[in-house]
Amino acid sequence: MNARTTPPAATLDPTGATPVMQQFFEMKARQPDALIFFRMGDFYELFFDDAYKAAAALGISQTFRGTHNGQPIPMAGVPQHAAEAYLSKLIRMGFKVAVCEQMEDPAEAKKRGSKSVVRRDIVRVVTPGTLTEDGLLDARGANRLAAVALRAGQAAVASVELSTGEVEVFALAKEAVAPILAALAPSETLVADRLLSDDSLSQTLKICGGLVQPMPSALSEPQASEQRVKRLYGVDTLDGFGGLTPAEIGALGLIAAHLEMTQAGKLPALRAPRRAADADVMAIDPATRGSLEIDRTQTGDRNGSLLACIDRTVTAGGARMLASRLARPLLDVAAIDQRLDAVEWFVEHRQLRQRLREVLKGAGDMARALSRLALGRGGPRDLGCIRDTLKCGERLAGMAGGSPDPLSPPPFELEHAFKALTPSLHEGLSQFLNTLEQGLGPDLPALARDGGFVAAGVRPELDQARSLRDDSRKVIIALEAQLMAESGVPLKIRHNGVLGYFVEATAGKADPLFQPPLNAVFIHRQTLANQVRFTTVELADLDARIAQAAERALAMEVAAFEDWREQARGLADAIQIAAEALARLDVASALAEWAEDAGAVRPIVDRSYAFDAKGARHPVVEAAVKKAGDPYTPNDCCLDASGEGGPRLSIVTGPNMAGKSTFLRQNALLAILAQSGCYVPAASFRLGVVDRLFSRVGAGDDLARGRSTFMMEMVETAAILTQAGPRSLVILDEIGRGTATYDGLAIAWACAEALHDTNKSRALFATHYHELATLEERMAHVSNLSLRAKEWNGDLVFLHEAAPGPADRSYGVQVAKLAGVPTPVVVRAREVLDRLESKDQSPAKLDDLPLFAVSQAAVAQASLGAPAKAAPSAVETTLEDLDVDGMSPREALEALYRLKGLLKT
Repeated sequence: MNARTTPPAATLDPTGATPVMQQFFEMKARQPDALIFFRMGDFYELFFDDAYKAAAALGISQTFRGTHNGQPIPMAGVPQHAAEAYLSKLIRMGFKVAVCEQMEDPAEAKKRGSKSVVRRDIVRVVTPGTLTEDGLLDARGANRLAAVALRAGQAAVASVELSTGEVEVFALAKEAVAPILAALAPSETLVADRLLSDDSLSQTLKICGGLVQPMPSALSEPQASEQRVKRLYGVDTLDGFGGLTPAEIGALGLIAAHLEMTQAGKLPALRAPRRAADADVMAIDPATRGSLEIDRTQTGDRNGSLLACIDRTVTAGGARMLASRLARPLLDVAAIDQRLDAVEWFVEHRQLRQRLREVLKGAGDMARALSRLALGRGGPRDLGCIRDTLKCGERLAGMAGGSPDPLSPPPFELEHAFKALTPSLHEGLSQFLNTLEQGLGPDLPALARDGGFVAAGVRPELDQARSLRDDSRKVIIALEAQLMAESGVPLKIRHNGVLGYFVEATAGKADPLFQPPLNAVFIHRQTLANQVRFTTVELADLDARIAQAAERALAMEVAAFEDWREQARGLADAIQIAAEALARLDVASALAEWAEDAGAVRPIVDRSYAFDAKGARHPVVEAAVKKAGDPYTPNDCCLDASGEGGPRLSIVTGPNMAGKSTFLRQNALLAILAQSGCYVPAASFRLGVVDRLFSRVGAGDDLARGRSTFMMEMVETAAILTQAGPRSLVILDEIGRGTATYDGLAIAWACAEALHDTNKSRALFATHYHELATLEERMAHVSNLSLRAKEWNGDLVFLHEAAPGPADRSYGVQVAKLAGVPTPVVVRAREVLDRLESKDQSPAKLDDLPLFAVSQAAVAQASLGAPAKAAPSAVETTLEDLDVDGMSPREALEALYRLKGLLKT
């Protein structure tokens, strides 16, 4: 009842506005859909509807200041020094923010007149995909801006990581947009507004496109897009980027248009577009990506994901590269082997790996520092980051050159990385590093305007200005002593706000200063009752220099910073290559570190159709189990799409909680790890390249679209059956469980047949429909696997062991007991199950089993907290009374016939 209310949006009429408000109205007209952060001194102020929205979103005070057309002006504000935190919150909530800065000092404005207004302009528009500040970004995660374009039936997705300058563009079929966007996981996606009428594309963007930003369709037209992309890269032709298709140019054009608008004309340091096709990486659709928890769990948390489990990187760039590799496993066997070679080399060179990782810990995020410098948002600390990181690279290159094992040189990927980190191989980069080492001081401020970052001794004129600024008193005392010595008159150098610095002598001692030759040096300024005041040319010059020293020192430092910033921008390609080389070293050494910790092995990846895992483990589950101090049970899995080296389809049965879903996910994750260039947790693993990975594991609904859990299951299953092929890997869990038993069994049976006969995919099919086990006898390339469990003293023990053959039963009642279902319910369930499973009882005729009939004995026992016990039968009573040790053979035979007779009664 005390919630803040936001008045309806008002039409902004600039008529009669004050000069400052006229500036605000002008900025708002340029960015009508953005909140205007209007700089006024030490605060960013928001006015009118922007104030209401910001106050509600940020929980800050909303007040009023002045009037406009007779109405008070709503206002809210945030301190400039804390603006980054408020910006971050607004961006996460989906707002767009236009930052309007003061473009001049108020003193400069007053020179144009006492009532002149400080010039202001929008310096950037902040959106989720254009963030570059460390405080607004996840250092270990990418922040991508993507664009989707469609031209003549051909689709394209372009992506830019503005904070590092990485640009990618994908030419693909329209149906392949979803897997690529899911892999990129952009923070913001641009799309021509006309494409939003396409329901399938619109839903794809909704699922995996971050904030969807509609753009005028004209901005994606190839001709206009080409001109904008040329301006973005400062080139006359796009031929150097390869034969870009119209759709690719359209997607890049949307990004160029967005950057022109948001960066206020400042050009980022972007790398040339890296082109790829949907056939270059393993296709993983959004549902599969979510169910396998590759980089995020299904609750959105990084902890508990595959990425978090294997990530041993020590640099931000390395963490982002590892995440990118896991998101987009490769299909090129040679490229996969290059990555694996790098990991293997670090596994074999353990001591060198450890030393290298220690050096890497001192490396900064050079790519993002360069991006901030290029966009005019960087400071001396960003230059310091580049200096320190290049020095780290230089040390790493030296370590490789001194490798203790000359018979085992670094493989191609590492050798290339070490060369990129050797400044002597790039003259410009080496000179720039020397400049920064000599020019930057030890204590670097965040902003150039704070000064104090240029090292002493680099620029003599700067040292003099600093000396005047910092030691002016010493300079004045020295001049005072000099003037007294030259004149022989006792005098003092003093200062006030009217005269500035002046020479003062008593009236009785000042006469010599009026006489030649001293009158040529001492210029009379003022005579008082007891003192006479003079100046000298040297003192007047010193006075001016002292007054201007701080300003001049800062101006010289800012000029030095701008010079170094331009040098960095000119060397952007070399710096970005060095940053990528550091990331490659970090990823390879980190994966080697994880492989050693986890006991992982190098997989064999080839062009066969095999999937042969021996002693494989789920990396995330194993880590959790070991942390709890328990052992993990490894399992084998053998599939072959050709049917030659193993089954094409395995039916996986077993009780709930036995580990079927873990077994399925485990094998899918092995494929992802192997094709990402990682070692795998197994005794051995051979994999024929997987082009598409499908997973239907877990249940969920889509209430917003009116889809039940079963409907969502069928939609995802339909996608699998229409897209999977011989090179695909499919894992299905409990298909058909959301409907009637016979309907579900029929659907599961038909899906299994289609996967085997039509799709011919490698597939694991977990089910509780034990009738599917008969497919092993009906089809040529089907096998049965079961996750074993045993009953012991009435309890169920899970062995987590996958063994050949079907499960004998599902043990659902036992699992219900373990889950804490009330004892009377469990007892009753056993009775119903026994009747259903009896050979002479039809499941359709259960009239004598009323659902709510519970024995009084069961209720009584349940009230005491003990399981209900049936009264002993006649057979049990007779057996209890027998004296087995004292019976003769004839008596034993008679007792046996008597017991048999009791069974018939």
